[in-house]
Amino acid sequence: MSTKEKISEELLLEEDVLKQNEIILYNDDVNTFDYVIDMLVDTCDHTPEQAEQCSIIVHYKGKCTVKTGDYDDLKPRCSKLLQAGLSAEIV
Repeated sequence: MSTKEKISEELLLEEDVLKQNEIILYNDDVNTFDYVIDMLVDTCDHTPEQAEQCSIIVHYKGKCTVKTGDYDDLKPRCSKLLQAGLSAEIV
C-alpha cells in the first residue's frame, strides 16, 4: 500500500469517527420569532444572537441546523423542541 493510499484510508476512518448528528429545525407558519428564539436559547444553549440568526435562516431557507453532537445529547433536546410545538428532527 502506498503512502498516499494509507493517508487516504486514515482520513476516511477519521471522517467516520468524527461524524456527528444534527438537529434540523424547520420553518412553520405558527410560531413567532421571539418564541423560537427563546426555545433555542433554553433548549440548545444558544446565545440570543445565535438563536436570532438561526430563526432568520429557518424563516428564509426553510430549515437550519441548530445543534450538532452525539445522538444521546441531541435526543432530549429535539424532544423538548417538538413538545414546544416546533418542527425538528435529528439527522
